[in-house]
Amino acid sequence: MTAANRVEPRAAAPERILSLDRLAALSSDALRGLYARGSVPDDLTALDGRPKGRMLTVRGLEHGPACRFLRALARHPRFPWDGKSFFPADADEGRGINRVNLVVRRFEWFPFATRVEPSVVDGEPCVYLDYEQPGNPWFIARIRDEIREVAPDLYLGPAMWKRDDGRAAHVLWFAVDFSTPSKI
Repeated sequence: MTAANRVEPRAAAPERILSLDRLAALSSDALRGLYARGSVPDDLTALDGRPKGRMLTVRGLEHGPACRFLRALARHPRFPWDGKSFFPADADEGRGINRVNLVVRRFEWFPFATRVEPSVVDGEPCVYLDYEQPGNPWFIARIRDEIREVAPDLYLGPAMWKRDDGRAAHVLWFAVDFSTPSKI
């Protein structure tokens, strides 16, 4: 076989640097740094599908037995929150809903609207998941979720509680991975 006829072996796809598992192993400070460097899509039609989700860490419970327990629980296939489903309306807005699996029954609960707006974390653009939607209970409407892309198809975000003074208290970090669609 001549050099001109030789077929080079196909290179393996590069390993993705970030994943839900790798994000879950990071500290809240490291997640905040990644979030600060994240970006929003040019067009919200990029947020389309049923990405697998993961709760990553709960603020104030980042060390010790409680942290290890929560991380193991969030990684377990029976963890109730499976992720969010996204349905773009156009380039500027969309909608979505959370997927919850309670072993005996699956639910789609707590719809949200999506749009790009400044983050309450740092003032930079984020995709805001607005839970102030008809039918959501008052305590769900007080949730403020934001996301930014931190790796191809991998979105990281803080889940926050909207306070009466207009600010938001950070509760936990979560992520959704569009490269890993939900199986439920």
